[in-house]
Amino acid sequence: MKKTFKIIIAFILISIIGFLVYKISSKLNHKKEIAERTQNIPPFSFQTLSGSIFTENNLTKEPAIFVYFNSDCDYCQAEAIKIQKHLKDLKDTQILFVSFENKEGIQKFAKDYKLDKEDNITFLEDSKGEFSKTFDVNSIPYIVVYDKNKQLLKKFKGATKVDDILKVLK
Repeated sequence: MKKTFKIIIAFILISIIGFLVYKISSKLNHKKEIAERTQNIPPFSFQTLSGSIFTENNLTKEPAIFVYFNSDCDYCQAEAIKIQKHLKDLKDTQILFVSFENKEGIQKFAKDYKLDKEDNITFLEDSKGEFSKTFDVNSIPYIVVYDKNKQLLKKFKGATKVDDILKVLK
């Protein structure tokens, strides 16, 4: 009886350890895949507020900043204020605000923070949640910065100082 009990316990422990190794390995492979996929700006397709499709082919030859946001998020609102205050410093950068919200919510956010009339800022609707899948987003705001050659410079999770973004762009 004792021997059978020991065998069952050993089997359970080995099974648990095997499962944990599998989960850790899967997570590491997923992270590696995302890192490889996002080294350059990956293919994407989102809708502009005017209803047209915006893809990676619509990007300019300038550095690009993707800001994944939600209009109800206090940190996202603070980020919009910081960006608005540093528009002069970001004039040679294409800024793309991407949200999974509906067009009306995004438009209100753009207007409230006086970003809707800026030539270098585009607001995009991600109705399918593709941005969060592509970049493995697990917090908002989430900011991804690419250089003019479309090479990844840095990813920022959560509230970020614009000065930190500017340092990365230099």
